[in-house]
Amino acid sequence: MTGSTRSSSGLDDRRKRLLFRCWHRGTREMDLILGRFADATIGELSDHELSELEHLIEVPDPDLYAALTGDKVLPSEYATALFARIKSFRVADPSA
Repeated sequence: MTGSTRSSSGLDDRRKRLLFRCWHRGTREMDLILGRFADATIGELSDHELSELEHLIEVPDPDLYAALTGDKVLPSEYATALFARIKSFRVADPSA
């Protein structure tokens, strides 16, 4: 089970592929961070943002996770507005 709460039904092939890749990173922590972000936003991302996401997910999991937790600075080519959105993204806790 991926953990995804969003169906890929109705998405174009590019978005389907990105949704899958965000949920299948290699480490569970990154699956949860990027997968949940993709579940919430993949249908609304612009073509430019999709390109940024495609570029960002090429960063190795340990480096990307360290940047998201503030332990490492990403090179400027990856430190985009989309990265900032992902970093500040929080899934609403339904029990709160």
